[in-house]
Amino acid sequence: MYPSISRVKLFPAALTASLVAMLGVASSAHAERVKDIASVAGVRTNQLVGYGLVVGLDGTGDQTSQAPFTIQSIRSMLAKFGVTIPSNVNPQLKNVAAVVVHADLPPFSKPGQTIDITVASIGNAGSLRGGSLLMTPLRGIDGEVYAIAQGSMVVSGFGANGKDGSRISLNVPSSGRIPNGATVEREVPTNFASTPNVVLNLHSPDFTTAARLAEGINKMLGDGTAEAIDAVSVRVAAPTDANQRIAYVSTLEAIEIQPGEAPARVIVNSRTGTVVIGAHVRVTEAAVAHGSLSVTITERQDVSQPNPFAKGNTVVTPRSTIEITQADARMFVFNPGVNLDEIVRAVNQVGAAPGDLVAILEALKEAGALRAELIVI
Repeated sequence: MYPSISRVKLFPAALTASLVAMLGVASSAHAERVKDIASVAGVRTNQLVGYGLVVGLDGTGDQTSQAPFTIQSIRSMLAKFGVTIPSNVNPQLKNVAAVVVHADLPPFSKPGQTIDITVASIGNAGSLRGGSLLMTPLRGIDGEVYAIAQGSMVVSGFGANGKDGSRISLNVPSSGRIPNGATVEREVPTNFASTPNVVLNLHSPDFTTAARLAEGINKMLGDGTAEAIDAVSVRVAAPTDANQRIAYVSTLEAIEIQPGEAPARVIVNSRTGTVVIGAHVRVTEAAVAHGSLSVTITERQDVSQPNPFAKGNTVVTPRSTIEITQADARMFVFNPGVNLDEIVRAVNQVGAAPGDLVAILEALKEAGALRAELIVI
C-alpha cells in the first residue's frame, strides 16, 4: 500500500529539507543520483518536421529542371500573395532551395518559447550558405502544427566550384541550423500531474538497479512508497497537487543509489576492430596457442635462348618462388576464474592484434571457457 497522500501534502517543505539532510549522510563514493540513471515516464521530447523554402542563395540553389517540386512550391507560395505565373513559363531560379526542417520539442514547452531547428536540402542545391528560411510550419506525428520556423541560417560548410568541373567542399554546406529559429505555437498535453503516482524508468534495464531504487526510496520516504514494476520501471506514490509534485520529483531525483553491476560482456566492433571487455568477464581453465603463418609467392619470367647457330627457339619460361614463414607460436594457459587484467596481460604477451584477439575470444566461447556474452556489432 502507498503512504497517505494527505501526509505528503501537509509537510512538503519539511519533508524536502529532511530528505536533503538524509541524502548527505547516505551518499557513497559509488552511488549515482536517480536523475542520472532514470527519467520520469511521460516527460519526453517530441519530434517535429516541416517542408519549406530557403531563398537568397548566391546561385547555389536547386536546379529547377531536376527539382520540379521547388518550382511547384514557388508557384503555390506566390499564388497566396496574388502573384500568378503563367503555366507556359518555367522560371529558372538558382537562388531558391527546397528544404526539410526538423526539431525536437522539449517537454513542457509553452507557446511563445523558441527552439533550435535544423535545415537540410532535399534537392540538388550546392550550398545553403547565406540563405533565409521562409515561414515553415512544423508538425508532429499527429499532423498538428506545434511550431513555426523562420530565420537566417548558420551554415558551417563551404563549397566552391570551378568552370572546369573541379569542386572543393568543406564539411557539408547543404545543411545548417537556426538557433532559436522556431516559435512554439501549441503545448503538448501531458498527464504528469493527473495520476496518483510517478513512474521512474531506468535508462538501462536492470533488475538489481530497479530493486535498489525502490528500496532506496522506501528507506527515505517509508515502506510502501515505491515498488518495482519490472527491470525498467519503479512506481512511486506522489501528491496530486502540481506544485507539490514538482518539489517531490525534485527530491526523488536527488536520491543516490548504487546501481547494479553490468553483466559480463565482450563487445567486438567488426568494422573498426575495437574490442571492449567488461570487468566481470571470467575465463575457465583453458590453454591457447597463438601463431601466424605467412606465405609469399613471387612470380618471375625467365628467357631461354639457344646457342648461336643452334636449332631452337627463344622462349619465355615462368618461374615461381614460394616462401613460407611461420612465427613462433606461443601457448599460454588461463587458470580458472582469471579476471580482465590477466586476460589482457596474457594476450599482450603473445602480441595479438585486435583481429587475433577476436579469434581467440570466439574460440574460447566455442570451447565453453568464456564466461561472458560475446556481442559483435
